[in-house]
Amino acid sequence: MFDIFRRTDGSYKDDSLSGLTVALALVPEAIAFSFAAGVDPLVGLWAAVFMGFITAAFGGRPGMISGATGAIAVVAGKAVQHGDSLGEGLGLQYLFAVIMVAGGIQILFGLLKLGRFIRLVPHPVMIGFVNGLAIVILMAQFPSFRDLKTGEWLSGQPLFVMLGLVALTMLIIQFFPKLTKAVPSTLVAIVTTGVLAFLFFKDSATVSNVLAKSPGNPDGILSGSFPLPSLPVDIAWATEWSFILKTAFVVAMVGIIESLMTLQLIDEITETRGHGNRECIAQGSANFLSGLFGGMGGCAMIGQSLINIKSGGRGRTSGIVAAVALASFILVGGPVIQQIPIAALVGVMFMVVIGTFEWSSLKTFGRVPFSEIIVILAVTLTTVFLHDLATAVFVGIILSALVFAWESSKHVLVTVEKSSPNEKIYGLQGLLYFGSVKEFMEHFQASSDVQEIVIDFGNARVCDMSGLEAINSLAERYRSAGKHLRLRHLSADCRRMLERAGSMVDVEVLPDDPDYTVARLRLDAD
Repeated sequence: MFDIFRRTDGSYKDDSLSGLTVALALVPEAIAFSFAAGVDPLVGLWAAVFMGFITAAFGGRPGMISGATGAIAVVAGKAVQHGDSLGEGLGLQYLFAVIMVAGGIQILFGLLKLGRFIRLVPHPVMIGFVNGLAIVILMAQFPSFRDLKTGEWLSGQPLFVMLGLVALTMLIIQFFPKLTKAVPSTLVAIVTTGVLAFLFFKDSATVSNVLAKSPGNPDGILSGSFPLPSLPVDIAWATEWSFILKTAFVVAMVGIIESLMTLQLIDEITETRGHGNRECIAQGSANFLSGLFGGMGGCAMIGQSLINIKSGGRGRTSGIVAAVALASFILVGGPVIQQIPIAALVGVMFMVVIGTFEWSSLKTFGRVPFSEIIVILAVTLTTVFLHDLATAVFVGIILSALVFAWESSKHVLVTVEKSSPNEKIYGLQGLLYFGSVKEFMEHFQASSDVQEIVIDFGNARVCDMSGLEAINSLAERYRSAGKHLRLRHLSADCRRMLERAGSMVDVEVLPDDPDYTVARLRLDAD
């Protein structure tokens, strides 16, 4: 559990430089998500510190970055609005209460080892999730091309300066590694563009300009003391538990799904394996402490995680350095961070979009089943239009399950292995479950069949109670017609269930009977 400084690949230098790069990119995102939730920027920034440090040190995926996210901000904003509607200043109290309860739910989720179910997410859902998220990240950069004071789209010289700095950032990120990989190209790009903008383009928007949009901070100063723990005490707990639990459950599920999906993506990129249940416990602990210390909570950040991985961050040190660096920025390094041009950070995120989008998915049209393309598009569009990753994943899983059920129901094959005037032996192949029982039943005509009927289940599996009920119904048909039905090669579990159901059928017990259970998954512990 306490393997914070154990190395698997990479180096401490790579981790440290990559973590510093991530910390720089975390600042404007945490501020933006704070605005989305309706809270002070420091609430989002300290959330990123707590989430980043705890999950990096104790989470299930070295190299993955957590912090304040848009998905959590949208839900958390509802808690703030609800609290403010009940009394001035209660918004933050409700926010912190929801985040702490959500953390407890996530810890319980991990302790019950429910993180394993992320393995059930089909690959088309993963592709749709990644593509949708890339588009959402892209769309989130467009407001940066508006004037921060008037809200109008940039034009003329300010637009050309913005585009030029964005393009310069992207070019440095793309081509600097060809010169040397000793320093992350993303860090070099941010510093170079920042110095250039400070010397020659002083009117370009900076982090300070974004901070100035916050009420009570017209000077755009990034500074704040370390928060002290404080329990929410002004909430009418007796009457508000329903709202808090409901909102906290949504926050917990959104955070778990986004974190485990990001973990799975990083697993594929690094060709290593993270631990979902451990990540759930770490995410929950981080959210609980974040709420206790006045943070808005969060979850894994796919954009920042990709920046970290592509900058060479592979170990836990990268996330720890990012969190500590961000805390340092808040406490003492604000004057420098305030001068970072927004154009540099937009350029970084544009490169993240290019690296995140599964361009190979555009070549799948006509090469994979149309149903999988529908799943990819459904998940992508749900992510883009709802900005709700949890809903998008659920939609994809449900569609994939329906497609699987539909396709599997068409693959129940019944053949006649032996036929005589008095006896007929049928061989069954496929899965017998709720989706295929109708086709299974249509293969048998009790009234016109011979006297002795044998059905061999050696190449089939009975998957659920619908399959068992179909066998019972078929036995009843043959019994009513005065015929004798026997079944072969059913598992012991199937035989026990048929006996309990009082089936009017003879089941033969043979030495080579299969051994499987009905409607029960055997999954290894994560």
